[in-house]
Amino acid sequence: MSTTARKLFGTDGIRGIAGEAPLDAKTIFATGLALGHSVSSIAAERRVILGRDTRESSPWIAATLAAGLREAGVAVESAGVITTPAVAFLARTHGYAAGVVISASHNPWRDNGIKLFGANGYKLPDSVELMMEDEILRHANLATAPDPATLPTIADNENLQQDYIEFLIQCVPGLNLDGLKIVADCANGAAAAVAPELFHRLGGEVTLLNISPDGRNINAGCGALHPEWVAAEVQKRGADVGVTFDGDADRCMLAGPRGNVINGDAILLMAARDLKARGMLTGDVAVATTMSNMGLEAALKRSGIGMMRAPVGDRYVLEMMQQHDAALGGEQSGHILFPHLATTGDGLLTALVVLDLVARSGKSVDELTADLKVFPQVIVNVKVREKKPLESIPVVAARIKAAEQELKDSGRVVIRYSGTEALARVMIEAEDEGAMRRHADAIADAIREELGI
Repeated sequence: MSTTARKLFGTDGIRGIAGEAPLDAKTIFATGLALGHSVSSIAAERRVILGRDTRESSPWIAATLAAGLREAGVAVESAGVITTPAVAFLARTHGYAAGVVISASHNPWRDNGIKLFGANGYKLPDSVELMMEDEILRHANLATAPDPATLPTIADNENLQQDYIEFLIQCVPGLNLDGLKIVADCANGAAAAVAPELFHRLGGEVTLLNISPDGRNINAGCGALHPEWVAAEVQKRGADVGVTFDGDADRCMLAGPRGNVINGDAILLMAARDLKARGMLTGDVAVATTMSNMGLEAALKRSGIGMMRAPVGDRYVLEMMQQHDAALGGEQSGHILFPHLATTGDGLLTALVVLDLVARSGKSVDELTADLKVFPQVIVNVKVREKKPLESIPVVAARIKAAEQELKDSGRVVIRYSGTEALARVMIEAEDEGAMRRHADAIADAIREELGI
């Protein structure tokens, strides 16, 4: 994990409010130029694949970035509205020099972002992004970007979406959902462009919800950020399972038949046990993050599976997986990595893998995760005006130390800044729920007093 300070790129690309720095037209155009120059220096094939989510700002951002790429002598092709993992797949399998996704994932509709993938389908390394930052900032200060309103619309190649759907189906050979009643929440995001045909081809009784994006309803009270919504729909409709995706569909959360939420930790548990039973869990280890619950670690241990913790961010989970040749990794938020199938987290793929497990086992997701005993956990988000090292603030450091000393082996304290938003996240889990909440509030109050907006 890079320790160099970032000015533009967070843990998942460039993100902000559309139309404002760093997502103003000049910076977006400069990003296209910088990516184009980077592509030209390392790739013989100067073509970039571009995809976008359903935000009303996505088309003009895509057009502006494409103008920068073309200015750098790079051809641009568009897959239209499509998921982030689909762009990673297309970049890797169709000979593109890079892939770009215009999306802010689970953020509100006013936000947007730029995610970058290399020709190998993996997110660009920190070192490459940091080199691009220097050029982007230089160009953004010097260049005059074209008016987005004057730029031509990029024609979409619908065949690329079909290629991605075929790939998903091939990942779970023989999957047939007949006999299952499923509710799928597409968050009015990119999954809405793919899920209808995908599930139609796989059978089963599938109710698709939130598939009518209007540019502003993406993630609005639905999707993976609000899994309780699909959980309520599952219970109301008497379904067997619910699946829900975020705006760009790189993460997936589930709901069981009792209307309970099945998060990324529970998905990791199901997948790890299944892979081990089939002799596919290399080293009998799974990679999670510092945010994953202690209950997951205990449940995996009972099954003879070790758990390693990476920093938050699927790129860092992947780094640790590659270092230890792990076959499975993921985050509590629903980013799950199956490296034998794909190069990045894919919500639709994760849903199919779990549905395949349900179909093969004849067990519900509730039954498959029944022994997962979750420690009480609280996460408090504090809006901050700057991301000053927390250990350098005496009152914050003292309260963190007090929490760690009291909880010891019966809990965990994880304090970090968000990689995509101006937030400090205070996460504490413990057997004693009262102590957990008391310490979380004390630490959050200290951060709020020192750094709050």
